[in-house]
Amino acid sequence: MKQIDQMRRRAARYLDVEAVEIAPATGVFSLSFDDIPATAWTEAGPILAEHGVKATYYVCGGLAGRRNMDRDQFVERHLQELHAAGHEIGCHTFGHTSVLRMSGDALKLSLDLNAAWVAERLGGYRMETFAYPFGDCTLGAKRYVRSRFVLGRGVRDGVNAGREDRGLIKSVGLESRRLPHYDLEALMAETAASKGWLTAYGHDVSDQPTDYGCTPEDLNRVLRLAKAAGLEIRPVGEAWGAIAA
Repeated sequence: MKQIDQMRRRAARYLDVEAVEIAPATGVFSLSFDDIPATAWTEAGPILAEHGVKATYYVCGGLAGRRNMDRDQFVERHLQELHAAGHEIGCHTFGHTSVLRMSGDALKLSLDLNAAWVAERLGGYRMETFAYPFGDCTLGAKRYVRSRFVLGRGVRDGVNAGREDRGLIKSVGLESRRLPHYDLEALMAETAASKGWLTAYGHDVSDQPTDYGCTPEDLNRVLRLAKAAGLEIRPVGEAWGAIAA
């Protein structure tokens, strides 16, 4: 099963690519949070406000009020607060299930459920961007995501520059297990020099984060570096709109 899953991921990465030119007027950085652990809002929200930037929060309606990765997840009030603050809400499936484990019909149902759940709580809000749970992607899922969203965001490292796959945009992980291996200054400089688009994703934010989370200082540092490199900081959907324009 593991080998088959790896083959399916590789097929999605290399086949049926819908290449789009990434050519913003200047380098762009987009920050996102997957699943929305409570601290992605209660701890990260004030930091984003202090820096005067907006992020994208990829929501799974089925995780609301629950525990995931040993962390309390968001409650509906958090979703409404971050939406009111001007942050983008993106889709992450309803139940945080890998597309490797879903049929085409099951994926459609999950996305329909999530869309209805979010719209009911945010006055008809329509999510325009998608992030694959666990970064898993298949050819069938990528095709369907492209038909339904302006883009799909994965978890493969790298700066988006030149021609990139609209259904599987690259992103670096703001995770305690990954951050020590990145040269963040070099990534920001590369984004600026190439006039590219760097996206990053995180999860929980605390002084003792999970392997998938980061500290408040990590988040502050990333935003400081992006600004120092002269990058525009925009939510994923807004950045895409500027790039596409």
